[in-house]
Amino acid sequence: MANVVVVGAQWGDEGKGKIVDWLSERADVIARFQGGHNAGHTLVIDSKVYKLHALPSGVVRGGKLSVIGNGVVLDPWYLVKEIATVREQGVEITPETLMIAENTPLILPFHGELDRAREEAASKGTKIGTTGRGIGPCYEDKVGRRAIRVADLADRATLEARVDRALQHHDPLRKGLGIESIDREALIEQLAEIAKEILPYAAPVWKVLNEKRKAGKRILFEGAQGSLLDIDFGTYPFVTSSNVIAGQASTGVGIGPGSIDYVLGIVKAYTTRVGEGPFPTELEDADGERLGTRGHEFGTTTGRKRRCGWFDAALVRQTCAISGINGISLTKLDVLDGFETLKICVGYDLDGQQLDYLPTAADEQARCTPIYEEMPGWSESTEGARSWADLPANAIKYVKRVEELIECPVALLSTSPERDDTILVTDPFAD
Repeated sequence: MANVVVVGAQWGDEGKGKIVDWLSERADVIARFQGGHNAGHTLVIDSKVYKLHALPSGVVRGGKLSVIGNGVVLDPWYLVKEIATVREQGVEITPETLMIAENTPLILPFHGELDRAREEAASKGTKIGTTGRGIGPCYEDKVGRRAIRVADLADRATLEARVDRALQHHDPLRKGLGIESIDREALIEQLAEIAKEILPYAAPVWKVLNEKRKAGKRILFEGAQGSLLDIDFGTYPFVTSSNVIAGQASTGVGIGPGSIDYVLGIVKAYTTRVGEGPFPTELEDADGERLGTRGHEFGTTTGRKRRCGWFDAALVRQTCAISGINGISLTKLDVLDGFETLKICVGYDLDGQQLDYLPTAADEQARCTPIYEEMPGWSESTEGARSWADLPANAIKYVKRVEELIECPVALLSTSPERDDTILVTDPFAD
């Protein structure tokens, strides 16, 4: 059976939630492999809206196993709150339908406090645009070998030792930022209480998934954010704190890379970005406003207005290569309805030199100007189209040109937030 990885191939907000939900109907297991509750996925099912941040998108589908992998950093209090919210919407969540990897690091209250204090202290031009939810500081503790993980909640002595190690690092850091020391006893009691809610879901996820694979079950690996926010391959330092690219799916749940059969990249028909950082095709004019208004471009997690611009084929070609993307799901094509002329970035001009990729150095990125190719738009509506025959000729030409420029075929085409408004070209789960 085919196992599929879904990754965002831009700066996030590409519509992964809908596509993961669409695919999850055919999967047996949906596994989240990185990120935290700084990422938000909005699902629209039978006109009911679900907004998920910590839970895998597959939880809204009955009869599926949803997994939070070790590559995720987890705020246990937020997760419990989100489970309660989703249950109120009629979704059943039990230890049989949701598993959390025992080695998943926990986001603690002081991580968010540190995150926000750093951002507030940063001078103009050096702010990252973090959501302030503690994701970065938690990943720092993970690689610094001082994280508190799900398994640590099961033993009081271990938990206290882990807390002491974390406080040895954080208290001096907080003092330098003018934040009061952490109340050790209060923190331990908080963790002891939340342990009762979290431990029933704890499991050796690596073992469970490998057994599922051997049994021929279909596994859908779900990523958060977008490839251009990857800690190594994104527009550093304006990136997230984890690897976002498809290779992380393997280490983020504990399953071999040979178990991945297909990588699906999610791509908007234009480009958006939340927060700070370079954005070569950004439009600060009426066209940019129009894209944002028609696309309802506000962050699911923060509510922040997204920056909008023309489709950047050079960047998507880059992310397709790095993640080994086999096919893309092109979303929000309907937002382009009514534009007389459309532009696609095919490369960049850097001090008179033409480049077909975005350079790594921040100063060079800042000096890059997009090289555009223009295409005629269309006046007809594409919203809700479910077959190629429903699309205007110029919309089809636009899609085909995108395929040529990014050197990757379109596997799915999404024409509205509704899950059934999807044109299937290639089935990622095909054996």
